[in-house]
Amino acid sequence: MRNFSFHKPATVSEALVLLSRRDGAKLLGGGTNLVDLMRENIEQPTAVIDVTGLPLGAVTEGPRGEIVVGATTRNSALAGHRLIRERFPVLSEALLAGASGQIRNMATVGGNIMQRTRCSYFYDEAARCNKRSPGAGCDALGGFNRMHAILGASPSCIATHPSDMCVALAALDAVVHVTGPDGARVIPLIDFHRLPGEHPEQETRLRPDELITAVELPPLGAARRSSYRKVRDRASYAFALVSVAAALEVEDGLVRTLRLALGGVAPKPWRVAAAEATAVGAAATPETFQRVADATLAGAVGHAHNGFKIELARRLIVHSLAELARTEDAR
Repeated sequence: MRNFSFHKPATVSEALVLLSRRDGAKLLGGGTNLVDLMRENIEQPTAVIDVTGLPLGAVTEGPRGEIVVGATTRNSALAGHRLIRERFPVLSEALLAGASGQIRNMATVGGNIMQRTRCSYFYDEAARCNKRSPGAGCDALGGFNRMHAILGASPSCIATHPSDMCVALAALDAVVHVTGPDGARVIPLIDFHRLPGEHPEQETRLRPDELITAVELPPLGAARRSSYRKVRDRASYAFALVSVAAALEVEDGLVRTLRLALGGVAPKPWRVAAAEATAVGAAATPETFQRVADATLAGAVGHAHNGFKIELARRLIVHSLAELARTEDAR
């Protein structure tokens, strides 16, 4: 770990000035990912800007029923918030499925969105990794790739995005509020993270001189009947092999609204709106949900050790949606 300067601004404006004046600066939320990356010499910032002192820790309800979550809100606080548990249970469940209680107490919403992959080759300085060293190659392609991507990958990178929270946010049509020297802008969560293509080192659409200020959850009636299902190697503190965030609204036995996103299978939360549309107006049956699963997984490609993820994801989608449909029938 090389020497760096440390700053703790009190205002967003002050934080932006610090970002603009220091090339190589990194923002620190809970530090649950950045500190690890610095210890491994993957991240070597010239300056660390602690944003936990910024007034961005509130969860508020807007005039249209939207919920705005400040970027420095702790994951544990968001998971337990009354409005989130009542209106967006999929988000609460996703947060509680991530990491450990101690880490959730430290991790922030903004930091969770910005966390980097847990690909073992990314963390191994002896391995070739285009994400860590552009142009070096990708040892995961011919290595042990059980945890890696089956969707959205490229010959340059098959790493997956590790967040549980972001999968739920993608299913909920969440948008990310960011600000920088050119003012504020809004980025749909589903577009915030980039697919690797030829440049896997370019992971998000956040500019170097911008910071996340909030995440907004639009009002979505179907979200009250939503769930997060995560398949992993052990019951706690493990990253997803496959996860499913789903919201379903059924009326007279027919699907009225469906939202679906996958985790553990791609370099970003994976959502296919066209696949959701195939179910709208159809009977809420396993056969319909099977068609949704097939459409969502169209183009999936397994590698030497992770081909099982395709069928696992298919079954988990059908199970999650069928379970929500049964819950709806019981109302």
